[in-house]
Amino acid sequence: MPFSAIEVERCRMDFPALVRAENGVPLAFLDGPAGSQVPERVIAAVAQYYRTCNANTHGAFVTSRESDGMIAGARAAVAAFLGAPSWREISFGANMTTLNFALAHAIGREMEAGDEVVITELDHEANRGPWLGLRERGVVVREVALLPDGRLDADDMRRKITARTRVVAIGYSSNALGTVNDVPLARELARAVGARLVVDAVHYAPHFPLDVAALDPDFLLCSAYKFYGPHVGILYARPGALDRLRTDKLRTQEDAVPYRIETGTLNHAAIAGVKAAVEYIASWGEGATLRERLVSAMTAIGAREHELAAFYWDSVRKLPGVTAWGQDFSSPRRAPTISVTIAGVRPDAAAAALGEKGLLVWDGDFYAARAIEVLGLAERGGVLRTGISMYNTSAEVERLLAAVAELAAR
Repeated sequence: MPFSAIEVERCRMDFPALVRAENGVPLAFLDGPAGSQVPERVIAAVAQYYRTCNANTHGAFVTSRESDGMIAGARAAVAAFLGAPSWREISFGANMTTLNFALAHAIGREMEAGDEVVITELDHEANRGPWLGLRERGVVVREVALLPDGRLDADDMRRKITARTRVVAIGYSSNALGTVNDVPLARELARAVGARLVVDAVHYAPHFPLDVAALDPDFLLCSAYKFYGPHVGILYARPGALDRLRTDKLRTQEDAVPYRIETGTLNHAAIAGVKAAVEYIASWGEGATLRERLVSAMTAIGAREHELAAFYWDSVRKLPGVTAWGQDFSSPRRAPTISVTIAGVRPDAAAAALGEKGLLVWDGDFYAARAIEVLGLAERGGVLRTGISMYNTSAEVERLLAAVAELAAR
């Protein structure tokens, strides 16, 4: 079913934060790429866990068993969200970055001096820093070049992935430019040389249906707080991929997957919220199974987000003095994230001015620091970034356009 303007207005009633105003001005939450707002269903799930359960796992009493069941249910819900065959392929952590450091540490133990890792100039530092750290072990890290139009250089990727490559780490979508990368090509090249493929899907997961069974990465990471849930990191591991790694773990930690990369006690209440977030997204879809409803919902919501983002892109780039960065919206394979610069106005000053009008947008590099450097924008303060989420409206985008036009005309 389509996710029309009527559905957007209905969904907005589910998000308590959206009624907030400052100085009599309604807030427009256009900051989704840094973290989405949370529906009441998720808030209630977190509160309910604290009210009625809040026990550690594997105990011989009722509330502990309830915690075990809730976490297992959350793994199953996330597996459906990602298209994973089993809940056993889903691990939780404090955040994506922490999980990826743990993954890089484990894989690094198997690597020798002279082995190579391929990363990209477009990626968030969370999928660069953990691999760059392996240089201390003599590992060689190569970077796939970023083209001026916001795409990765596919020919450079082919050159960089060689028989010495042990890991290819690539983002599915850029949180700075909205580019959707050619992950199937990365998988093909990695498989050809026997390298592991690690995919950062943090910015992709909120906007497109994921199917890890079809994509076939060795590991894929994302974060629930980007798709209407709490701050919890998620790691998918292909069957067998995590079993043999020497992870950082206490001897008391379960050695079986998916637990062996989960250090310490998890944030149980937040995980209850993750399950609720997945179920909330599914409530907007159709189908007999949770997976079918999720794919239906994500497809419809993504189409609406793309339409709204394309309108903003086409409009803002026509304003005198405004430069829009990255690819256009001629293809649906483009995240609804738009970054611009305004001649004569630093991004931080622009974000502050827009914030005073109740328009919440981000400035800077958003931890995609290398991409901003390569584009020559670091010394200018980065870019001004707008993101479209399921609850954003055309009226909010019109407000933003009017405010950007006013800044550009100064």
